Amino acid sequence: MKMAKVIHKHCDNCYSVHCQAPVNLSISCMVIKCHEHCGATFHMCKQDEHQLLCPYEMVPCLNVDFGCPLTMLRHKLAKHLEVCPASVVCCSQEWNRWPVHETDMTFYRKVSENLQLNTETNLDIALALRDQALLFQSIKMKNIFPEMMEDPVFQNISAGVNSPVKDAFCSLDFSEFTENGRAEMEGVEVSQEERNALAKNDDVASTQNYNTWERIFKKEKDGCNQAVKNLNKEGKWEEKEEQKYLNCEVENRNSHKGAVSDTRNMHGATGLAPWQDGVLERLGKEVNIAEYNMYLVHNGAMLINFGQLAACTPREKDFVYGNLEPIEVQTVRSFNVPASYRAKRSHLKDPSHKAKTAHQSVDTADLGLSIEDLPKSEEVSATLLCSLEKELKGHFISESATTDGLYVDIGTQTYNFSSAPFKADASLADVIAERPCGLYFDVETESVTRRHNKMSSAFSYMCGHSFRRDEYQSHFRNAHCDIQASLGGWYQQRCPLAYLGCTFSQIRFHPAGQQATIKYCQDVSALVFQPHIPATLGDGGKSWSPRRSAAQDFNGLSSLPLEILQHIAGYLDSFTLLQLSQVSHLMRDVCATLLQERGMVLLEWKKKTYSHGGSSWKSRKKIWRFSSLFSAVDRWSFSNVPSMSEHLKSCTFYQREERREPVALACLQEVRERRGKLKHER
Repeated sequence: MKMAKVIHKHCDNCYSVHCQAPVNLSISCMVIKCHEHCGATFHMCKQDEHQLLCPYEMVPCLNVDFGCPLTMLRHKLAKHLEVCPASVVCCSQEWNRWPVHETDMTFYRKVSENLQLNTETNLDIALALRDQALLFQSIKMKNIFPEMMEDPVFQNISAGVNSPVKDAFCSLDFSEFTENGRAEMEGVEVSQEERNALAKNDDVASTQNYNTWERIFKKEKDGCNQAVKNLNKEGKWEEKEEQKYLNCEVENRNSHKGAVSDTRNMHGATGLAPWQDGVLERLGKEVNIAEYNMYLVHNGAMLINFGQLAACTPREKDFVYGNLEPIEVQTVRSFNVPASYRAKRSHLKDPSHKAKTAHQSVDTADLGLSIEDLPKSEEVSATLLCSLEKELKGHFISESATTDGLYVDIGTQTYNFSSAPFKADASLADVIAERPCGLYFDVETESVTRRHNKMSSAFSYMCGHSFRRDEYQSHFRNAHCDIQASLGGWYQQRCPLAYLGCTFSQIRFHPAGQQATIKYCQDVSALVFQPHIPATLGDGGKSWSPRRSAAQDFNGLSSLPLEILQHIAGYLDSFTLLQLSQVSHLMRDVCATLLQERGMVLLEWKKKTYSHGGSSWKSRKKIWRFSSLFSAVDRWSFSNVPSMSEHLKSCTFYQREERREPVALACLQEVRERRGKLKHER
């Protein structure tokens, strides 16, 4: 370890350039100038301190821990950060895209018939399919339809073991679930192999959940033990108070026996029970104030329930809390009724006024049809409908709703899917993987929220592409502002009869001064810049990609010197370099020489789990790559495309209706009557 030099007593407070103090090893030292010729003058003992501030000192980049390998003069650090390969910006542009309404499916059914062709020629359809694929991969079927998932307990039991428990559960039917059936299930014994399979199953109970429940049960057990101790201490005091109360009551009855008998006969009452009418009035006349208060203490709850005593609540005769309880409320629907809550006194006072209810299970058997005869539901439509209900309404379809504290309306929505039951980790994309893909999302995006939280929204999307700091401005201006925000009628124009099924569209702009257009590349899931290739260099009408175009010219390029190849690669954009580096080993070496100048470095993070259950994220290695940025477009020009009216002349969905007979205009009769009145007044 390098020891720091001790600054002399005189040098510590001396800042004079022309210091004339004598050189003394214990007090002061000589004055020198910076060896890097930055112009600074200081005492020799302050040389190490000056190296931390010298602008001409060679230092590593500030992002050295994030992968930047460059070393430069200190005064160039600020300028370098603008083009630093480790100074990476992740695009956070967000937008909403909603499923298509059932009444507007004509155009989308027509597009789905030839989805591959429409994806290559239409930017809005390609972007909608990208967002749709992301959503289908994120939606887990167990969150939407938990009742239609496979039983995870019996999936892990070996198929070769004849398990009576497995056979009993497989043959179990809701219509056959009787008391005898339950008794038979309880009598089944589980073998040791089945117990081991159930114990090893992660879905039954994980270690983390087990530890959590153990802590909760321990707290409850400690609370019960403490409550028992408190009751034992208060037991003697309560016995004394009860005995005292009984003695007072006996003495009071003996002394006022005649008066009480007369009062009972007069009012027709039979006792001093809390449910007797006028019990508080009789007690006020018959007993003293101490006995009256003692009666209220012991029978106050019953007096309130039977309407003899008004509750001290803001809304009289509404509800009563015996004691307050802390309840964790995560959502509006997750509220649990406290144990101290009592029903409305109107229900207890006169039960005849209460509406008659019955516990009854209602299912599809009331329709007179079997489950096989029910129509099959479509997984995509049903899942999107349930997701929309959760997104816009805040709860799932037919979710249980609390009506009156103790009364809950429970409802379920029944679906019959041909692919059910679903696997435990199945997503919507896995369910429809083997089916022809269709378009279920609107081609137009929405940038304004519908008063919902976009952070937890399933229908909110983020760009998520990473760029160098000097590339982000060009990406945001061209990709999001110029193209994506203008797809609905400005950058890309669709036939006005698209709602009837017409799929015609045309691009109205192209980069100024260049014969090129913008396409969607599925390999990198981003918009790319495609130049117009002459027919002599074409590939027979196949779809274009920079990788294929570079591979065609590889034989001619490989014979050029490495210096010329590097010079040519310097004119290419980041996306073209990304594709060119995957053509051959030679082109990969050529593009590797431009990584520090044109590429970016990212950290690859991996999660490490420790034996005690904790985890942390650590960066394993640094990855160099090029971004998906295409050449910057500073100005756009109108493309030489015909007007949309030219298409309408030959559009098959455009049906003109010619009328030769005269038709009365709207409000024509009123105009005539008004003119007649004016003539009459004149």
